[in-house]
Amino acid sequence: MKRSHLIAFLFVLTTTCLGVPVLAGNNDPLFVNMTTDQDHRSTMALGFSKAQFERGHPVTIFLNDKGVLVASKNNADQFKEQQAILLTIIKKGGLVIACPSCMKKYGVTSSDLLDGIKVGTPELTGEALFQDNTKTLSW
Repeated sequence: MKRSHLIAFLFVLTTTCLGVPVLAGNNDPLFVNMTTDQDHRSTMALGFSKAQFERGHPVTIFLNDKGVLVASKNNADQFKEQQAILLTIIKKGGLVIACPSCMKKYGVTSSDLLDGIKVGTPELTGEALFQDNTKTLSW
């Protein structure tokens, strides 16, 4: 009888602890994976990133797939608002990384990128992504 009570108690304890939601701490880093060049989606991703950065969360924006097109100076007319947000984040200390294979796929060179955007490497991207308590979002 004691053993069945112990097993039941451990089951309840385990399932209760596993069901506790994870909440962001005041300074937890945010890693945003932006794969889009769609106007609304990219503005949402960058606007959210900027808002969290202003709340004190270190922010990394990883421009992936067509997201690299948003960061190209050649597309300044099309992405004026998004590029302004990127530059604000960079100037205030945020990290913006462009996927090198995506750049190659879409014909974006490192000299095409807005000033301050870094071309990704496994080390650079991994260091930002795998910091303790980092939260991730994708657009």
